[in-house]
Amino acid sequence: MSRTELNHKITELRELRRLADEIAAEIESITGAIKQEMTMQGVDMLAGDDWKATWKPVQSARFDSRAFKAAMPDLYQRFTRSTETRRFVLA
Repeated sequence: MSRTELNHKITELRELRRLADEIAAEIESITGAIKQEMTMQGVDMLAGDDWKATWKPVQSARFDSRAFKAAMPDLYQRFTRSTETRRFVLA
């Protein structure tokens, strides 16, 4: 890929990321408005002609690795494994 093509791709990527950020913000805004309406109506489900929206509490249990590490550092170390990933950053 030539430098000109690479510059074009980077410019295109930046624009697409900017658009994605705008779309994500709009999605958040609309989702918030729907949740606000559900709260005002005191319901956890709304339905229309071809859609249904639910907003219900969900219980989950997660392992607290920080607390485990503080309470049992030797055991934590025995069961910890290292991994390697690659991160793409565009500045």
